[in-house]
Amino acid sequence: MAYDERYRKRAVEYRLEGNTVEKTSKVFKIGESTLKAWVRRYKESGEIKNKPLNRTHKKIDPKKLELYVEKHPDAYLTEMAEVFNCTESAIRKALKRLKITRKKRPNATKNKTLKK
Repeated sequence: MAYDERYRKRAVEYRLEGNTVEKTSKVFKIGESTLKAWVRRYKESGEIKNKPLNRTHKKIDPKKLELYVEKHPDAYLTEMAEVFNCTESAIRKALKRLKITRKKRPNATKNKTLKK
């Protein structure tokens, strides 16, 4: 859970006024290690902002996957997994994140049912 920047600043200022880490963590109901990290970051940079999230795609680049699906719309998940050097489930999850649906079987209508 991310704390508000003003709340962080008040906690750090309270700590720097001479209060102990234990007392400060009890007053602000935060962990001691969290408080220590905030104080350290404040002393180094003068700011207590949230760190920006740096999320990268480990194996499957979404743009490359979209291009691949456009060029090869009939490709099986196994084929895509070989191209991207990962598992079928990873491809399935990536397609779901991109909101790309895959037909798993032919359509069956009310009047025309499929025979095995």
